[in-house]
Amino acid sequence: MGSTTKPARTALVLGGGISGLLAARELAAAGLSVTVLEATDTWGGCVGSHVVAGLTLDSGAESFATRSTAVADLAGELGLADRIVEPKPGGAWVQLPEGARELPRTGVLGIPANPWDPEVRRTLGFTGSLRASLDRFLPASVGVSGDVTSVSALVRARMGRRVLDRLVAPVVGGVHSADPALLDVDMVAPGLRAGITRHGSLAAAVAAQRRSPAAPQTQAPPSGTPASHNAGQPALAKAGSAVASLVGGMHTLIAALLADLRERGVTLQGGSAAEIVARTADGWRVTTADATYDGGALVVALPGPAAVGLLQAAVPALAGRSPESGPDVRLVTLVVDVPELDGRPRGTGILVAPQAPGIEAKALTHATAKWDWLAAAAGPGTHVLRLSYGRLDGTATTGSTGAAPTSDAELLAAALRDASALLEVPVQSKDVVDWDVVRWEGALPFAAVGHKARVAEVRELCAAQPALAIVGGWVAGNGLAAVVSDTRQQVRKLLS
Repeated sequence: MGSTTKPARTALVLGGGISGLLAARELAAAGLSVTVLEATDTWGGCVGSHVVAGLTLDSGAESFATRSTAVADLAGELGLADRIVEPKPGGAWVQLPEGARELPRTGVLGIPANPWDPEVRRTLGFTGSLRASLDRFLPASVGVSGDVTSVSALVRARMGRRVLDRLVAPVVGGVHSADPALLDVDMVAPGLRAGITRHGSLAAAVAAQRRSPAAPQTQAPPSGTPASHNAGQPALAKAGSAVASLVGGMHTLIAALLADLRERGVTLQGGSAAEIVARTADGWRVTTADATYDGGALVVALPGPAAVGLLQAAVPALAGRSPESGPDVRLVTLVVDVPELDGRPRGTGILVAPQAPGIEAKALTHATAKWDWLAAAAGPGTHVLRLSYGRLDGTATTGSTGAAPTSDAELLAAALRDASALLEVPVQSKDVVDWDVVRWEGALPFAAVGHKARVAEVRELCAAQPALAIVGGWVAGNGLAAVVSDTRQQVRKLLS
């Protein structure tokens, strides 16, 4: 029962998603004997895979932001540098009530750096671009004076409702599966409010973030699934953002990481859900259903509610500080034989404005139009489409059927209807070679208004405990780049 090694040179990691696996690698590299406990029998969390029509595809995050080198650096360390690949050129679109329009090629969360860019003006109309351009004449204090503010409040105050409804809401819905009124702008777009004060307008702050190679990124997971854990959204990347992936899919990063951990002697214990966490005289004790593990250090890499709930007994001050659970997201992957899609009618994919009638999906990624390696693997005329369902907005996501699809059969029917409408090419059941549904229940980090402050409080309380760290998308922010960077920083703090 339990560990027999000296706790001072041992470490326990709870959670086998990318943050937990990376934390284990950092600890092992520092010379500690590491055990990773994962509740399920699979590794990688939201950076997962599934086989559809004989193709091994990403079931979660399918790209990463490249304006930070965090993920590329990790891939290089794992011998995958030569597998990093950029998407095929071609912009993303947004489905509005009157039809499809191009998204801004330069923006943050759909917020344009220049309201008069041609594609922005086509989407907003003259009056919408004119209202958005008034942003540059407003006092820098407008929209930034409060302690916390939502994405919706900031955009509406600076650029107006048309930018919010036609650009920001679709992008935020696709990336975070939530209404922008619910999300803390400081969590999903860190530094943006400070940029307004520094540069004088929201547009200028967006432009400055895009110019900065170290600018914080908010990356889309699989069409709304957890992409990092952007548990990690695969689907399309944020409009205007620079993204990349790996030949073979992002899940190959997990395979390489697991191989690296095994070479370092890390113990990977699947099917072992932590039930009790307690302090000991020289470290931490974790109890599962059938074993007890002791370690000198503890890294908790679980979703927010689970992490706080598990630590409350050992850190009573955490009581009442659990973050809200993320939205439940359903990702439908279709492999279809439709040669008419060779023309890539909507580029790499399309996001859906909440007010667009008759569409139940919040995003569609045309994966074979986005990644050349996947198009080659699928073959001529065969296409991989990823549609995501589920948006946290206080109301049911409804479309032409009058009720949100939940069962696999309902989701398949909705995906066929939505793909046909969004791509303007008929996609019928007879065209389907194979399909699959992946459910992410509460796994996507939910950065509600005030979330950043709550995360800071939780981390402060945990930092007061010896050799304890919390990592993951709910504390780092959505996106693989944010998670990788934050995990390394937190483990290094713990080691120091």
